[in-house]
Amino acid sequence: MSHNLHLPIDFATPQALWLLLTLPLWWVMRAWRRPPAITFSRVDLVAHGPKSGKVYPILLFLLRNVLLIAMVITMARPRTPQHQQQVTTKGINIMLAVDLSSSMLAQDFQPRNRIEVAKSSVRQFILARPSDRIGLIAFASEAVTQVPLTTDYPVLLEAVDNLQIGQLNDGTAIGDGIATAANRLRNASGESRVVILLTDGVNNRGTIDPLTAARAAAAYGIKVYTIGVGTKGMAPVPVGMSSEGTLRFALQPVQIDGALLAQVSQITGGRYFRATDAAALDLIYQQINMLERSTIHATTYVRYTELFRWSLGVALLLLLLELALSAARAPLP
Repeated sequence: MSHNLHLPIDFATPQALWLLLTLPLWWVMRAWRRPPAITFSRVDLVAHGPKSGKVYPILLFLLRNVLLIAMVITMARPRTPQHQQQVTTKGINIMLAVDLSSSMLAQDFQPRNRIEVAKSSVRQFILARPSDRIGLIAFASEAVTQVPLTTDYPVLLEAVDNLQIGQLNDGTAIGDGIATAANRLRNASGESRVVILLTDGVNNRGTIDPLTAARAAAAYGIKVYTIGVGTKGMAPVPVGMSSEGTLRFALQPVQIDGALLAQVSQITGGRYFRATDAAALDLIYQQINMLERSTIHATTYVRYTELFRWSLGVALLLLLLELALSAARAPLP
């Protein structure tokens, strides 16, 4: 993140400013120097009288002083801090695994279904962790990486918005979801590696047993937080399509293998949560957000706007002015 700064001008090479101490030495040497008998570069200037011979040397002397000061300031490279960029790393890598089985269309989280509420909660969780590396896994009958670990949150949030039921064959492969997420995390650097798996069903698909996947994740130091979503008892679940091409819903018992999910979390050092409504799901993600925190490592970078061009421009302008005056009518000091 970056912040605008309103700080005074500083110098990139302030040591050059020591050269300004040579100016008083030059003044003393000039005062002690005996002036030559004739100090005019052009004889016709004598006709203008003594006034001209006094004014122009003084003017040229002042111009040279300002010119030298401008050159020293240019060498010192004046600049002003404009933006401070602070790069913060929490050292946490998180893979979000979201169930896309058809039962996630159940309408027990009114006024929205489970998947829409889950997507909203996941978005809020991502936005609450602006410095972590987060990835996204979608699973149904199989598990697919939607976004690998990244800090490109616009891409991640767009992928969350694009999660749709039906993009994978129906089913609930919890073990594959854990294994795919763990595989993405096992070589990730950082202080902590976490999987947050959200599902509303029972493991009935996939090639990897959930407990086997959990033990493998634990071996890599990966914690798995599991969330079971769905009301207790009966819920309106899609059971087919109507003749008009819309989903038909029927009350079905909510079946969530809470014992399995709790065991998966226990093996890996995580926790199991049960969300029976949208507010509970939001609260669960907030709790996980508070649980997974680590020391902030911050590095600050300051971007500067260089100002030496102004002093250089003044020096060049004064040099041209001095040359013009010397050529036109000024006596040489």
